[in-house]
Amino acid sequence: MSDSSVSRQFDPVVEATLDAVAGQLIRARSALFITGAGISADSGLPTYRGVGGLYDSEATEDGLRIEEALSGEVFSLRPDITWKYLIQIEENCRGAQPNAAHRAIACLDAHLDRVMVFTQNVDGLHRAAGSREIIEIHGNLQELACTSCTHEEIVADFSGREIPPRCPVCRGILRPKVVLFGEVLPEAPLERFIEALQRGFDIVFSIGTSSVFPYIVQPVVFAAGSGTPTVEINPSRTQLSEIVDFHLPLGAAEAMTAILERAGFACP
Repeated sequence: MSDSSVSRQFDPVVEATLDAVAGQLIRARSALFITGAGISADSGLPTYRGVGGLYDSEATEDGLRIEEALSGEVFSLRPDITWKYLIQIEENCRGAQPNAAHRAIACLDAHLDRVMVFTQNVDGLHRAAGSREIIEIHGNLQELACTSCTHEEIVADFSGREIPPRCPVCRGILRPKVVLFGEVLPEAPLERFIEALQRGFDIVFSIGTSSVFPYIVQPVVFAAGSGTPTVEINPSRTQLSEIVDFHLPLGAAEAMTAILERAGFACP
């Protein structure tokens, strides 16, 4: 597993934390990975203010905050505006490949009885890495559905599309199967996640997420409160940093590579 994140020596506190996390992982039979935009940073994707760095200013060129432009309300009125920024996001994701962190998590399927990935990301990189049990709670940019009929399709990218894209069956407007701002989370995957949490995991990781949304924070808080080992991998501190058992101030690829090396888990 060699990316730009080759193994290196860390300061003694980080070394001790890596060793401790590896020890917990060795003893675990199941693991939950909650991931955000930061895990894809080593794949070259921006961690936008929510696809990151892309929209740091207060308003887009259309005079809307990005959260408004990418909202269900604006899509219903001006799908061309929402699609304009969806295409910008997709262009920034285009060609990205899973990095060492995605591959390390997928590799654990061969070493543990159960590995679940619960991701906020819409880039599809956990799938591409080969993880078997994934809940993409915000959906996936490559899956399109017609807003007027039952047509659905999977696309590699949005290049050459009219804006907004039209359904080849009824000429209705297509939209990616993602959760836009102001929309509710999809019920079925959320129920699946709650059921998995109730069954429990032996270790819970939060990786590369700013931990703003309650459905990201609460599972970690619940696990920590019930005595399950919890790990946060994030160069920045979040509200979870004081709650988890182990905080690693590292990038995702570097941290996961170091943890698997110390655990002795061989990965391609």
